[in-house]
Amino acid sequence: MTPALAFDLLLIAALLWSAARALTIADVFHAVVLFIVFGLLMALAWARLGAPDIALAEAAIGAGLTGALLLDAVGHLRARQREPEQ
Repeated sequence: MTPALAFDLLLIAALLWSAARALTIADVFHAVVLFIVFGLLMALAWARLGAPDIALAEAAIGAGLTGALLLDAVGHLRARQREPEQ
């Protein structure tokens, strides 16, 4: 087995694990972090497939921008849960 094939198989396993875990985890914060990890792994997969433009877009939009917006939403949800109801 060549090192490139071993790396690709490890990348596939990490993608499947992070996707399944992000969908099944109960804690919203951890799900968002796993979504960001999935986006970064997906960007790496696109780069391995020879599509650097898609890899950059995935890293910037999929992992970066969307991840930051989701983390902000989680912060607002947690702040709202801490406020006493009136």
